[in-house]
Amino acid sequence: MRRWLQEMAGDTSAAEIAEAALVLPLVFMLLLGIYWFGRAYNIYSTATQAAQVGAGVAAKPYCAICSGPSWPGTSFPDDATVITTVQNALQASKLDPTQVTAYSLSPAPTACVAATPAGVCKLDAASNITVCRNVQLNPGGAGPQECGTIVSFHYPYQFYFPFTSLNFQLVNLPAAAENSMEY
Repeated sequence: MRRWLQEMAGDTSAAEIAEAALVLPLVFMLLLGIYWFGRAYNIYSTATQAAQVGAGVAAKPYCAICSGPSWPGTSFPDDATVITTVQNALQASKLDPTQVTAYSLSPAPTACVAATPAGVCKLDAASNITVCRNVQLNPGGAGPQECGTIVSFHYPYQFYFPFTSLNFQLVNLPAAAENSMEY
């Protein structure tokens, strides 16, 4: 009997299975984490790119012979055109524009001095996208004031990361972009 017990104690044939049972769940969690954080970064990057496209559209006037709805008193596209551009950019990347939530910048942008029309930030209630025009992009900066547009919004992302505090955690990813006005 003693010899049999010594042989059993020295047998390591099941040690690999026990080690795998301990290590594989950790490796699986690591791979899931890489996937979900990568997806969150992808959505953040896509939303920021959509905001940048919208800010670019808002900062550039229509051409001299083009026609289209314009921002009152200017040749710049109106807010509806800017918002449609942002929504189209989100849809092109398979993100749902109806999930966008409002994002207010802190501190609030200040209007450019002597800009016509006066600087204004407007939240579109239907799309939850904020478009700021003729606002200072370098408040308190050493150089001359730089006027431009800012487009901002949040895009929600829900983690599915089991056995952690991040499981089913909803995170609002901020998207904001600015662009100098082209007069």
